[in-house]
Amino acid sequence: QVQLVESGGGLVQAGGSLRLSCAPSGRSASTYDMGWFRQAPGKEHEFVAAISWSGRTTAYENSVKGRFTISRDNAKSTVYLQMNSLKPEDTAVYYCAAEMVPSGSLARRIDDFDSWGQGTQVTVSS
Repeated sequence: QVQLVESGGGLVQAGGSLRLSCAPSGRSASTYDMGWFRQAPGKEHEFVAAISWSGRTTAYENSVKGRFTISRDNAKSTVYLQMNSLKPEDTAVYYCAAEMVPSGSLARRIDDFDSWGQGTQVTVSS
């Protein structure tokens, strides 16, 4: 497993933007497929977005398509989640996850990921 560190969460008004960052501690993530999940109070973890190790392939949960963009900079070993047009229903703790041995198809399930960050809170006020 690898320790992942998220940053960039905070409080924003509806319609605003935030950018989350995720980087592994002490090693490169350039060969890992990476993903973002979120968990709202009283709800299960929900897939948000994923990106292949090369950055060529991405996937999104339907409710964030067109608003969120996942990207990566392998030179900086960092994955980003740009969140625009935020809505109150986007309020959640956002978690970064790594699939350390990519299967060849982009993962979306929690069980496909090996390592997780501690999470960063995103709160969108109406």
